[in-house]
Amino acid sequence: MRVYDLAIIGGGINGCGIARDAVGRGLSVALCDQGDLGGATSSASTKLVHGGLRYLEFYEFRLVREALVEREVLLRSAPHIIWPLRFVLPHHRGLRPWPVIRLGLFFYDHLGGRRLLPPTRSLDLTRDAAGKKLKRIYRRAFEYSDCWVEDARLVVLTARDAADRGADIRTRTRCVAARRTNGEWRLTLEDQRSKARFDMAARCLVNAGGPWASQVIAEIAGLNLPARVRLVKGSHIVVDRVFDHDRAYIFQNSDGRVCFAIPYERDFTLIGTTDEDFEGDPANASISKEETDYLLGAVSEYLEEPLTHDMIRWTYAGVRPLYDDGASKAQEATRDYVLALDAPSGAAPLLSVFGGKITTHRRLAEQALEQLGSTFPHMRTPWTKAATLPGGDISVTSFEAWADNVANQYRFLHPALVQRLCRAYGTRVQILLSGVSSPRDLGRDFGAGLSEREVDYLIANEWAETAEDILWRRTKLGLRLTSEQTASLDEHIRGRQEARLAMASGGRPS
Repeated sequence: MRVYDLAIIGGGINGCGIARDAVGRGLSVALCDQGDLGGATSSASTKLVHGGLRYLEFYEFRLVREALVEREVLLRSAPHIIWPLRFVLPHHRGLRPWPVIRLGLFFYDHLGGRRLLPPTRSLDLTRDAAGKKLKRIYRRAFEYSDCWVEDARLVVLTARDAADRGADIRTRTRCVAARRTNGEWRLTLEDQRSKARFDMAARCLVNAGGPWASQVIAEIAGLNLPARVRLVKGSHIVVDRVFDHDRAYIFQNSDGRVCFAIPYERDFTLIGTTDEDFEGDPANASISKEETDYLLGAVSEYLEEPLTHDMIRWTYAGVRPLYDDGASKAQEATRDYVLALDAPSGAAPLLSVFGGKITTHRRLAEQALEQLGSTFPHMRTPWTKAATLPGGDISVTSFEAWADNVANQYRFLHPALVQRLCRAYGTRVQILLSGVSSPRDLGRDFGAGLSEREVDYLIANEWAETAEDILWRRTKLGLRLTSEQTASLDEHIRGRQEARLAMASGGRPS
């Protein structure tokens, strides 16, 4: 039985980030997740890499500064899946006086040492296109910078980089038990497809179970340790495109909460999020009627023409495992992370991760490994700050210039398809399209430009196993495929899986 340095439970952004950093420092790493990578909280975010402007209200200056610094680190590391986004903040009498807000935005601009993103500016909504769909009472606004991120792809590419460096990534593999034995952790894992069980050993266990972190401690590891986790559900809706430009909005609601309205997948607008304390199985989280009404109403409060239920094209919800700091309201609970190390003398350590944001996952991973320095004194120094993620090594000055060059190489393909592939895969689009000299070489089209070539690439390289993995996490083409097309995709994937099983057992694929 192989003994790894690090065994990680949880394939969300924090678990994958720790795996990537650790294997790059020379540690042997195994990671397991009971489902798909990023299949829970990490793919149910508002899809922003941001400093957290509203966290300034709660005086979380350290968190905001760290997030602002990390915002530009991540932008440099993956310019294909992370890009600048301008946010419009309309001002009205219910907010603080506009000079106070402008001062706060000045602070936001400079707290993290902004280098790549443009600064805040004031807008006259009576003249600017950003005011066109808003009620006429909104005349003044501020526009500031943050970034968009394809959250589920960030998780997968982080795991891909970890695997390329030697990490053992096992999806659909549940850890059913973990016990300390002779200075090691002995883990029993169960393959969720075959239900076969096998054992693994590690010198250290990392609990990155997200909303299941408490269960990992109590039920899997059998330990009686404090696990101050506050489960907060955040829900989103996707509606038909509301605005005719590429800027986002941050709306301040009468209850003191904020709501984002963000350009999404060219033809849609993403609206979120809610903050509700949650009880139950996080895997079953879904948006409620009250949340749907709240989001529609919060944005409609600003619009000349209100949003209606029949404009909704998709909804999703996720449970955030926030650190329980005793805040009275869910929206006031800290978004900072806490790393809890349990390392009794002579026993293998357990490091548990509570809280955290997509934006600060890289720094969280660095700090996690700093806490394990005495366990692994010979591991190499931090390295991820200047490293790119798979596909992010774009050599020209802008993503757009690089994508235009790729489009020129594949003029026989529709420009919109090439643009989408460049956004999703970055420089690895050349691997996906290797040998393609005509549209026929892409194979079957399942709809919306999703080809057999792309599906097979995702199965072979990105741990995709179901239509849901592909349509809602590796891509967002689920917004465009019909139920018949989805069923056809499912049939294709099952056929590929049966062929692989037949080959593995010594038979022939049918």
